[in-house]
Amino acid sequence: MYIDIVILTALLLVSLWTVMTRSILRSAMGLALTSVILAIVMFRLNSPLAAVFELSVCAGLISVLFVSTISITQPYTTEEILKRMKDMFARFRFLPLIIIISGIALAFVNIRPAINLPAPEAIKDARVILWNSRGLDLMGQVLILLTGVFGIVILFKERLKK
Repeated sequence: MYIDIVILTALLLVSLWTVMTRSILRSAMGLALTSVILAIVMFRLNSPLAAVFELSVCAGLISVLFVSTISITQPYTTEEILKRMKDMFARFRFLPLIIIISGIALAFVNIRPAINLPAPEAIKDARVILWNSRGLDLMGQVLILLTGVFGIVILFKERLKK
C-alpha cells in the first residue's frame, strides 16, 4: 500500500516538473520518466500489456523523436522567449478563472454515466483484445507514431537542404 503511494507521488512530482520546467529538452526527458513511472503503475495494477506499450512507445520511441527534433531546431533568443511568454499570458489570462468556475460547477453536478463494462476475465488472449476490442486504439497509436516519424524525416530533409 505504501509503495503505491510513493509511486503515485513520484508520478505526480515528475509530471509537474515536466510541465513546469523551462527547458524543452528537460521536458522531453521528464516525459520519458513520467512514462516509465506510469508503466510501473500499470504493472502494479496487473496490466502488463498496457505497461509494455507505455514503456516501449511513450518512454522509448516518442521520447527519442522529441529529443531528435529538439536537437535539430533553433533555440529562441531571450527576447523571443519573453515576447512569447507575454503573448501567452495575455491569451490565457482568463484560464484560471474558467478552471475554478468549472471545478465549482462540476462539484455540484452529480452525473452517473451508465457504462456497462465487460467482465475483466472474459477475454484472456491479448491478440483478441487488441484486434477485436481495441483495434481503433491500436490504429490510432500507429498513426501517431507514423506522423512523428514522417515529421522527423521532413525536418531532416529541410536541414540537409540548408
